Amino acid sequence: MSTDDKNRAIAAAILPLVGGAGNISSVAHCMTRLRLGLRDRSLVRDEALKALPSVMGVVEDDTYQIVLGPGTVARVTPEFEALVAAGAAEAPARSAEEPADRGAALKAARKAKNATPFKLFLRKIANIFVPLIPALIGCGIIAGLNGLLVNLGWLPGVTPALAAIASGFMALIAVFVGYNTAKEFGGTPILGGAVAAIIVYAGVAKVEVFGQTLSPGQGGVLGALGAAVLAVYVEKWCRRRVPEALDVLVTPTLTVLVSGLVTIYGLMFVAGEVSGAIGDFADWLLENAGAGAGFLLGGLFLPLVMLGLHQALIPIHTTLIEQQGYTVLLPILAMAGAGQVGAAMAVYLKLPRNGSLRRTIRSALPAGFLGVGEPLIYGVSLPLGRPFVTACVGGAFGGGFVGLFSMLGDKVGSTAIGPSGWALFPLLDGDKGLGTTLAIYAGGLIVGYLVGFAATYFWGFSRELIEEFDVDTEAVAASAPVAAGPGAVDPGAVGRDPEPEPEPAQT
Repeated sequence: MSTDDKNRAIAAAILPLVGGAGNISSVAHCMTRLRLGLRDRSLVRDEALKALPSVMGVVEDDTYQIVLGPGTVARVTPEFEALVAAGAAEAPARSAEEPADRGAALKAARKAKNATPFKLFLRKIANIFVPLIPALIGCGIIAGLNGLLVNLGWLPGVTPALAAIASGFMALIAVFVGYNTAKEFGGTPILGGAVAAIIVYAGVAKVEVFGQTLSPGQGGVLGALGAAVLAVYVEKWCRRRVPEALDVLVTPTLTVLVSGLVTIYGLMFVAGEVSGAIGDFADWLLENAGAGAGFLLGGLFLPLVMLGLHQALIPIHTTLIEQQGYTVLLPILAMAGAGQVGAAMAVYLKLPRNGSLRRTIRSALPAGFLGVGEPLIYGVSLPLGRPFVTACVGGAFGGGFVGLFSMLGDKVGSTAIGPSGWALFPLLDGDKGLGTTLAIYAGGLIVGYLVGFAATYFWGFSRELIEEFDVDTEAVAASAPVAAGPGAVDPGAVGRDPEPEPEPAQT
């Protein structure tokens, strides 16, 4: 079977299990997940969906998210969209009595539960920066390759071209941030990009503000974010007050002029100071309290992800990459995934008779090593409880290891955001040479694996937990297919059919 046929088959297998084309209101994807807007959640066949070999897990939030893994999701999504479009064209018109309306109240209640102002703000931030991740990864890998060739003295005629390819996107990232910001906040995207472009325009070097000459790029992505938000509010103000006959001329002119002047004479300076403070604080923190900071960041990252608070770090990562060429925070946070892998391996050994759980671990571990942790989190450690905590302990020690070397002067950074685990190796950079950087990061992963394994194996299970879950789930299901009473726990459900907590969009 060709690759296209395989991806089409995956999409075709998923579609009927989520209620068919008529039940899909929107289709999107991020690095690892197919994100579906559903009209009627009750039409989804969760167990059958999770049983598909290509599906690593599901997460329910504002959208229904199917974890397919990096690479696969980007290839399956277009095939899925084509099937949805074809099905929608053939489907008859929906009536008011159809299931979409019966499920509307449930959907609204679920959205209201997760729609706190802070979560909505973080979701907007994620929607602005997540679409930029593929370009960040591609340019980051090319930058790493170029640095290696320069250090080795190879292909001197090619390295300038590689440097231009790797740096072009970062030189104009403010424009893309402005475009996405205006789009996300309800304005005209191109006007947001136009105002943000002022920040990177070379001509701002002729402008003096507060006795200082501006420099192109001052304020970076934070300035672009603020400028585009301001442009949206100016545009909306104009739309309400400018006569319709003049709107096409006056509104864009006033939007760019007013927002541009405020950006040049205020936002660029303020955002530049904030961006500089972020970089200085990150450097100070790791230089003076690296081990402790790494321990806390590595240990708390999984809970932050579950609460959606990790999205607040995306602009910080991007600012550090823009300023220093890499973010020193991501390699530390990536240690959380290492602790998760180590914990899963310990669970595999501690529960030798739970066949369904062991199959889940075997299928999810390769993705876990590559930094895709959702299947292990939602299918293994989180339902078991204590192993999730011990996985966080493994991540804490791995983060402390990497942070310790930052205190010793060996910074480890990533030139892009998105990947973690082994997938982060091509994106690593630092201040003491590539070999040292790779060795420190690899050492952190090993520490995370070992501590996560040991903590889970020796302290992750109570006697009651082992007695409850170390059973032959297939034999139990075959011999006693009796419906469980209220409050009962099905040992085979762990690994087979997890019920994840809602998680906001992830990078």
